[in-house]
Amino acid sequence: MYNIFISHSWTYHHQYDGLVKLLDAAPYFSYRNYSVPKDDPIHNAPTNVALKEAIRRQMSSTSCVLILAGVYSTYSKWINIEIELAKELGKRIIAIEPWGSERTSIVVKNAADKIVGWNTNSIVNAIRGY
Repeated sequence: MYNIFISHSWTYHHQYDGLVKLLDAAPYFSYRNYSVPKDDPIHNAPTNVALKEAIRRQMSSTSCVLILAGVYSTYSKWINIEIELAKELGKRIIAIEPWGSERTSIVVKNAADKIVGWNTNSIVNAIRGY
């Protein structure tokens, strides 16, 4: 059983949903998703500090952090904070280049321990590698 935190932007939730479907379809692969759901009360934290601490608690039990490396990630304040938290907590970061993307986030790729394409086997093998 792998405990995974998927960093993402709810503005681009279709990519998050697609990644979860890829993971769910992987044979002989079990995981718990520690990502922050769209309707989670965490989003109503009274301050950014409280939100950051809530994300830290979510991430602390994980094996690794998956980050979608779409170009939008470069401009997301929270994805950058999640990268910072992953580094602080010693979590391996796996960057996933979205299928068909021509441009990807250099910020995410520079922070990554491993970069993989939008492919179930590549993603699962990277997770298993850590």
